[in-house]
Amino acid sequence: MNKIVIGTRGSKLAQWQAGWVAAKLTAQNAGLEIVIQHITTKGDALPDAVLAKSGDKGLFTREIESALLGGQIHLAEHSKKDMHVESPRGLTIGAIPERGDARDVLLSRLCCGLDSLPAGARIGTSSLRRAAQLLAYRPDLQIVNLRGNVDTRLRKAATQEYDAIVLAAAGLLRLGHADLIIEYLPPEVMLPAVGQGALAVQAREDDADTLRLLAALDHAPTRAAVSAERAFSCALGGGCHVPIAAFAEITDHALRLRGLVADPESKHRVRGEMVGQIGEAESIGKALAVRVLAQGGREILEA
Repeated sequence: MNKIVIGTRGSKLAQWQAGWVAAKLTAQNAGLEIVIQHITTKGDALPDAVLAKSGDKGLFTREIESALLGGQIHLAEHSKKDMHVESPRGLTIGAIPERGDARDVLLSRLCCGLDSLPAGARIGTSSLRRAAQLLAYRPDLQIVNLRGNVDTRLRKAATQEYDAIVLAAAGLLRLGHADLIIEYLPPEVMLPAVGQGALAVQAREDDADTLRLLAALDHAPTRAAVSAERAFSCALGGGCHVPIAAFAEITDHALRLRGLVADPESKHRVRGEMVGQIGEAESIGKALAVRVLAQGGREILEA
């Protein structure tokens, strides 16, 4: 196999991620030619309100997956958090590389952390998950809608409309904006989105040559952690319209999973945690979901 076409979104972050995958593949396969093809997805064009209410996890992947199924590209690069729990028929996740920083971070034109922001500070985010956790931690905050790619959000953050904004650490670090980060928000305050910081490289199930190339990029601990998180979310029936968060860590040959479901209106949250064997990642995710549902999560989801 001498040439690979990678499909990805056109944002700077998506281009960086696709370029990273390309660099890894060419470093391991001398003479391999890589072409990156930018594909516009429905989610790239949707307004804020439609995106928040849709609950559609295919908004940023469907067009890319269609190109993959149609043979226009050999593999697709996605942010794992944007994907459906299951790949469409005929596609598979060939590699989940080692995860980046999964945390959320605070940026502030006032140059102060979350605890030091003034009463009633205006925090920019379009994420119901982030909004629910911010308000549970500091009910005085005002949540102001914020959407756009990373560069757009950074420009807005410098205006008087926002006192601070919350973004994913991984995207900022990948684009070289570490110097803008005021505070890394710990999971105790802000549990990340399912799969946050992880990439997924998708291929056709019947494309053995491409799958062999991707096998070297796979990072088993990251795959296990993300599998636990996604099993938790799937068992809860979560989507973009429900504030669900989960974060799994591999420590001392064990998997620790923390999960949350929140009501963005009442600020009520239900959190849970389980520890188990790495090989039981999906079972741990499902079991934690059962526990969270029994402790009040079911009422939040039904509401």
